[in-house]
Amino acid sequence: MQWVIWGGAFLSIVGLLGLMLSIVKVAKARKSGLSDEELRAAVQKVVPLNLGALFMSVIGLMVVMVGISLS
Repeated sequence: MQWVIWGGAFLSIVGLLGLMLSIVKVAKARKSGLSDEELRAAVQKVVPLNLGALFMSVIGLMVVMVGISLS
């Protein structure tokens, strides 16, 4: 069951990297001095990445918990 735990940890880390990437993209958009409408559009483009990364991180943590339970 070690591979399940490590696989889940890998998924969680990839999810966390995606969350960091979305934070960086929004921070760059805020610092670029866009208008309110343009900033809203830029943030809306990052929302799918943010949700996907959050989902991947949560799934990874659940896989880790299943691996720990089964071992």
